[in-house]
Amino acid sequence: MNRIFIILSFFICFSGASAQNNFYDVTQIQKIEIFFVQQNWDYQLDTAKGGKDGYIMAASVKINGIYFDSVGVKYKGNSSYDSTYGKNPIHIELNTFKAQHYQGFSDIKLSNGYADPSMIREVLAYDILGNYMECPQSNFAQVYINGTYCGVYSNSESINKTFCEDHFYSGSGTFVKGNPQLTPSPSVKSNLKFLSGDSSAYFNYYEMKSDYGWKSLQALCDTVTNNPGKIASVMNLDRVLWMLAFNNLLVNLDSYNGAFAQNYYLYKDHSAHFNPIVWDLNMCFGGFPFAGNSNTSLGSLSIANQQNLAVNSHANDAYWPLIKAVYSNSTYSKMYIAHMKTIASEFFSNGLYVSRYNAFKSTIDTAVLSDTKKFYTYSDFQNALTTNISVGSYSVPGIQTLMGARVSYLHGTADFTSSAPVISNVLAGPAGLNQPVNITANVSNATSVYLGYRHLASGNFVRLSMWDDGLHNDGAANDNLYGAGFTLAGNNAQYYIYAENAGSGAFSPQRAEHEFYGIDLYQQPQVGQIVINEFLANNKSDVANEFHIKEDWIEVYNTTSTPLSLANVYLSDESDKKTKYIFPAKTVIQPNEFMIVWADEFVGGSQLHSGFKLDENGETLVLSNGLKTIYDKYSYGPQEKDVSMARCPDGSGAFAPDKLPSYKLSNCVVGVDETANGQGNLKVYPNPASNDFTIESLAGNRQFLNIFDLTGTTKLSTFIDQKKNINTSEWPSGIYLVSAGSSTTKIIISK
Repeated sequence: MNRIFIILSFFICFSGASAQNNFYDVTQIQKIEIFFVQQNWDYQLDTAKGGKDGYIMAASVKINGIYFDSVGVKYKGNSSYDSTYGKNPIHIELNTFKAQHYQGFSDIKLSNGYADPSMIREVLAYDILGNYMECPQSNFAQVYINGTYCGVYSNSESINKTFCEDHFYSGSGTFVKGNPQLTPSPSVKSNLKFLSGDSSAYFNYYEMKSDYGWKSLQALCDTVTNNPGKIASVMNLDRVLWMLAFNNLLVNLDSYNGAFAQNYYLYKDHSAHFNPIVWDLNMCFGGFPFAGNSNTSLGSLSIANQQNLAVNSHANDAYWPLIKAVYSNSTYSKMYIAHMKTIASEFFSNGLYVSRYNAFKSTIDTAVLSDTKKFYTYSDFQNALTTNISVGSYSVPGIQTLMGARVSYLHGTADFTSSAPVISNVLAGPAGLNQPVNITANVSNATSVYLGYRHLASGNFVRLSMWDDGLHNDGAANDNLYGAGFTLAGNNAQYYIYAENAGSGAFSPQRAEHEFYGIDLYQQPQVGQIVINEFLANNKSDVANEFHIKEDWIEVYNTTSTPLSLANVYLSDESDKKTKYIFPAKTVIQPNEFMIVWADEFVGGSQLHSGFKLDENGETLVLSNGLKTIYDKYSYGPQEKDVSMARCPDGSGAFAPDKLPSYKLSNCVVGVDETANGQGNLKVYPNPASNDFTIESLAGNRQFLNIFDLTGTTKLSTFIDQKKNINTSEWPSGIYLVSAGSSTTKIIISK
């Protein structure tokens, strides 16, 4: 969802989540076919699950008709797995034995619908959650093993290093799974409670997914438990609040909010903040009725109890220290309720969740009917929206039965009936680079109003007080127009408003911080508008940087007739580390401009320097927004000395070797023999030049000299003995070829 406002010469836009990948398109069922040569494949999978949990090699896997051979497969899950089940949850890893992927995904997680008569809970829950925080994509798949139909599964994106890179601008930070390594019980929780200064005390309660991080996790637990006022300095607080609000509202108790305080991940990003990521939603909407009760009881809830689950459940319980930390701060608790009210309003009070449910039901209906291995009957599936169905020791509520009554209950609570501030007419005043920008908003029924802002999408929001005192470009004092400002230190900024009173809080936009308002002095690029146009990965005698060193370079090209901001654009030589270099926040690439980034590991200087070198033996160049959006990507092999890889036509042509690299200029040479010999007996310097340059002949005899431009037009014809200075003060910028005898070299004139 985007909203665009125009104020003078810059844009304000409302930003949201990106579109889903086709593999997780919720309108289509994926077809996944697994083929084993082992006749006892089920026994081998059960044995592996009970042992070291290793992968069994499948001869092949086909995904929507695309074939992959030698694929790792294993069973997954805890309560959802049993060796007697005919339909167990499955983890497919395409790259266990060889490098391969499907649409960029190598890990495929398939859940079997355990304890979910609707078979829709997981997909519906992720469909809702993705509007408010970073979470996996999820849809449906029909799974076949050796030609036998195994039924409908939910297909949820794996939370792994790639997921972190795609959502948090890095993938090498501390990465923890909140699942006990012991059998979960009321006393075995992954609850972020401080246990000891010895990090080994945490080994049984969490799974470390990175190569390091136990001390970092121990420090996090110390802060959450013993210094809760500091949690915003060590965690992404907004994502914490969305997670807790979602879990409580949707009665998702097989989660941090429930008896075992599990089924979440934590990733420590580049800013040293832990980000919570919700996982395993197949028992959402009351499928797991155990809320917990301190450290001694499962706290089993009846359906009526679930419908009336208190919004402050565990707020004073030391065994849920994260919830307790939120409720120990009056602003955080109001933000938490504001988020819960937003989810309730956008999906439940208006019945949108029922529409989404029915759409999913229609998509999988025929596939479920023919699923002979499902845990419940087709009649159960048909009636699961409104009927409570026994799953053994308890009954799972119909989703609408649960949520209809739950929303009615919530609307009767003091938290929901308390009159919240009303925020409207959010505007940003005219601004320029390095100039103050004023943000104003009409806010009524508030005692405090705050502005959250940041300059980079990868950064954290800074919070400022907004004022209604007549001194902050806010009109007259006490007129309910609040104002605050900050200096626009780059081409872009993002911001939101939060207001509160004694009983309630409100955000604008309502989904902040996941969504926000934006200020763009220049338009931000879309895919196809900026590309890698040329690069030289083996520079021995081409142009030199401002330090007079011949280094490798990468040319970025603006294909449009509009200036574009590169403030949130990244360049890298590794596809799994896309954020190695970010363009400075003030960078603008002009229409049809060729912009050079030196790949020389230098820092500082007057030109752009990436901080990484290019490998002349081959690697991958990536131009991106640091997350999922790839503007351009190219993998190359071994490179010849002083031969670039260049596109012609500029911006759209295929990459091809160019013996005449065209640094910062068009790659498309007209009327010139590009097969001419290299530098040979000629030496030109400085290169690039401005008003003059020097030619030295190393041939030892007098030679006839020609200089011509790339259209073939002769600029100068003369003789050279040993050395000659050429005045170029009247020449336009461009590439010129210097030829004497059998030698030809290039000089770049740059004014």
